[in-house]
Amino acid sequence: MKPVIYQIFVRLFGNRNEQVRSYGTISQNGCGKFDDITETALNSLRDFGVTHVWYTGVIEHAVAADYSDFGIINDYPEIVKGRAGSPYAIKDYFDVDPDLANDVAQRMQEFESLVDRTHKAGLKVIIDFVPNHVARIYGSDAASSHPGIDDFGMNDDAGESFRAGNDFYYLPGQELKLPDELYDKASITEYRKNPEKYREFPARATGNDCFRNDPGGGDWYETVKLNYGVDYMNGRRKHFDPVPPLWQKMKSVILFWAGKKADGFRADMAEMVPLEFWSWLIPSVKSQFPDLLFIAEIYQPDLYRDYIETGRFDYLYDKMDFYDVTRNIIEGKADTRSLTWCWQRLGDLEKYMLRFLENHDEQRIASRFFAGDPWKAIPGMVLAATMNSGPLLIYSGQEVGEPAEGPSGFSGDDGRTTIFDYWVVPNHQKWMNHGRFDGGGLPAGMAELRKTYAGIIGLCREKLFSKGSFYDLMWVNTHLYGLRGTGIYACLRYLNGEVALVILNFGRAACDRARLIIPGDAWDAINAGGTLKIAGWVSYGGGNEAFHEDLKKTEGIEFCLPGSGGLLQDSVSKNEGIEFCLQGHSGLVIYMESLQL
Repeated sequence: MKPVIYQIFVRLFGNRNEQVRSYGTISQNGCGKFDDITETALNSLRDFGVTHVWYTGVIEHAVAADYSDFGIINDYPEIVKGRAGSPYAIKDYFDVDPDLANDVAQRMQEFESLVDRTHKAGLKVIIDFVPNHVARIYGSDAASSHPGIDDFGMNDDAGESFRAGNDFYYLPGQELKLPDELYDKASITEYRKNPEKYREFPARATGNDCFRNDPGGGDWYETVKLNYGVDYMNGRRKHFDPVPPLWQKMKSVILFWAGKKADGFRADMAEMVPLEFWSWLIPSVKSQFPDLLFIAEIYQPDLYRDYIETGRFDYLYDKMDFYDVTRNIIEGKADTRSLTWCWQRLGDLEKYMLRFLENHDEQRIASRFFAGDPWKAIPGMVLAATMNSGPLLIYSGQEVGEPAEGPSGFSGDDGRTTIFDYWVVPNHQKWMNHGRFDGGGLPAGMAELRKTYAGIIGLCREKLFSKGSFYDLMWVNTHLYGLRGTGIYACLRYLNGEVALVILNFGRAACDRARLIIPGDAWDAINAGGTLKIAGWVSYGGGNEAFHEDLKKTEGIEFCLPGSGGLLQDSVSKNEGIEFCLQGHSGLVIYMESLQL
């Protein structure tokens, strides 16, 4: 089967607080813990069809809370986004976020127990690896346990803007100037532990390749760019021989977490780190841990092949093609012919692409900024599960229609679940049901939505969709693009005489008596002879009825979904194709078998 990855933002997953306030502290708003992800929760996810859990926000990052009693340096609030902080402003690569522990002194042991529980449930563990930048105040209280690995910046020459042996980039003679508006935020004015403002001299380059001393509010001002041996200010000249010290440090980070039994890493902003580093790191690490999984967050399609073939990643984000195109179709901004362009552009890379319609960076489907209704995305999710052979990603709360309503503090009302604040996911809480993880608090519509997602995930277990060949039917069905109010897309997957016909309607209107043509070369590719026997069918976003036992090359098949038109006809003569009805925002998968084999 293809991997099904379920993203859990640990800080949010187990938080049961029902009353939260904007910019609330951890004591006011609560915080999920490692221990909240119980055996019951993990078994429920396994039964849902999940194979991997991506735990987000595990590694220690900058926070506003005071953990100085545990040897952790306090952060300045102006360089912490929100009270809870960005999980991508890493403060100690060799430790876990103290917010996530019931007993801070035992925080690593609590994480290790979570890993063991996850494995016991038959699931694999993915965590974030953030290689491009660190928090402005980085200090590893755990570094002493790694002999030969100096802390970041310890041996830097801050008088040089670039030196291959430096861990950071410097702006000699310039002091860091943070955006003035930061000092007006409630998280700073109400919660300052340090009486003095943060001062950095000389200033260091900011994480999003900002080589100025005055990053703006839209920059990653809370982070510092790491130096992999690329001289950005002098034509991006590369200094990789000898191997920069940072490379060895990052390898030690990966080996540390692999030793903690992590099964894989989602590499944050992988394209901002030199390809040469990945081609050095991944094979080296896999020589010791051959089954480790590496997923690249990448947004430049022209780099895809390099990051697979040279960088040696296992999977890449399919954001710029599948996500963007499918979202535009769901929102009515594009028609389904652009889906054909997606797979044509990828070619043989399709099996490496991780497909999703939500993650922590994107707006919730159910939010008013996206579809406003989670059911509208069901055809897109069916397509994500069936169109290619790569993995599927679901973000916690997506399957119960979380709309992410209202501001939370640092994060405004933008349709995203905050990653910067102590907050909750209300619809997820209903499924969590006070720790029972049985969906007992879900209203009927949300329960049905989750059941539909379980069915979609089930498609990933089928060899047809993980190993089968793909045939896009739209090249001979261009007439379907013009059906007013609909958005039809159809394709075949086939393997060893088994065939699945996938027909989707992204539009709001029912498709009434439309004709779908299956061309002769598709029959030849399937090698089905003259007849395909119908083995079964499953609908998503609605029930269905089917009326033929066989799909004959000279006859075809007719089917409909309730409310869409009923029985169409008893037969279809040769070359007429397939006549069908399909209600809005729905899909159908028809399973067939060749009688020839």
